Amino acid sequence: MSETLSYSVPGVHCDHCRAAIEGQVALLACVAAVAVDLEAKTVTVTGQALDDAAIRAAIDEAGYDVV
Repeated sequence: MSETLSYSVPGVHCDHCRAAIEGQVALLACVAAVAVDLEAKTVTVTGQALDDAAIRAAIDEAGYDVV
């Protein structure tokens, strides 16, 4: 069964931000899809048995803070 988690990432503002975050998060085996909404400043992740700590770490590795 698929699940979805959303994160508030206030530092995202351009396509580079989107690409950096989506690229890092997509590397996680549990992730089926990741989408960055620049207007809402959110990251939405869909997958199975999502690992919240790993997703937060991937966003951090891309250079952005989750609040």
